[in-house]
Amino acid sequence: MKKTLFLFIILLFGVLFSFPSAFAQEEGQQLEGFNLVGYGNGGDKAWDVKGSTATIQDNEINISDVDANAYGDEDMNVTAKKGRIDKAQGDMRLEQDVVVTTETGTKMLTDTLDWQKEKDLVTTQDDVTILRDNMKATGTGVTAQPGLNKAQLNKDVVVEYMPSADDAMKDMVTISSDGPMEVDYVGQTAVFNDNVVALQGDRKIMADKMEIFFDADKKQIKQMICTGNVLIVQGQNTSFSDKAVYFAGEQKVKLYGRPKLLLYMDDKGEKKNNVPFGS
Repeated sequence: MKKTLFLFIILLFGVLFSFPSAFAQEEGQQLEGFNLVGYGNGGDKAWDVKGSTATIQDNEINISDVDANAYGDEDMNVTAKKGRIDKAQGDMRLEQDVVVTTETGTKMLTDTLDWQKEKDLVTTQDDVTILRDNMKATGTGVTAQPGLNKAQLNKDVVVEYMPSADDAMKDMVTISSDGPMEVDYVGQTAVFNDNVVALQGDRKIMADKMEIFFDADKKQIKQMICTGNVLIVQGQNTSFSDKAVYFAGEQKVKLYGRPKLLLYMDDKGEKKNNVPFGS
């Protein structure tokens, strides 16, 4: 993940706000079918913005059928039914069927998206879906600080991870939490907070906090660190601990902090369902 989805939005919107003077028309005037293009220092096309109409009213510019592109190391596109620019503050709001798509196929879908220029934040209070490679993340509300290459899903977070064919983790993993869930695309980490539950088949891990570390090249989970009231259930076997670390490559779980194990034995005294999480 070489750049964040949200860094693109800030970059693109920063460009958009550099040309409000282009709309210096009479109040209430409507422009039909416009197409604006920007070029970089080398003369290469840097961005373009299309819309069906642009209406100037008081301190706002309202755009319909927004279709904007940014070109560079990774081309990206933003579409929405409506866009509104605050000419004084330079803030922008996108509404209805907002979709952000990167050249590599990452998508973010939501109903509204706000960019606050002074605070340097991208936010929404609506439901959000982010799709990337073999992962799908949903939640309510997003807050991002693009300069730090971090994003946060605020609450009701659910992440579905489908392992690749060569992944040590064979079955789909679903992780949910009350939130927030913080993603660091540069550090290749995701941190889930409050009532975290990870499910894979008949295996379950519950904890107050769960940190996921990814292998960027293989696009796989390489380690999970769970802390606070950790409960692991595998079939009829249960463990309790203060901390648990899952090593995906070794398919092993290590328990810390006076762990307690409840193992189910059959009539022959043999352990049942002794399968590590992730296998």
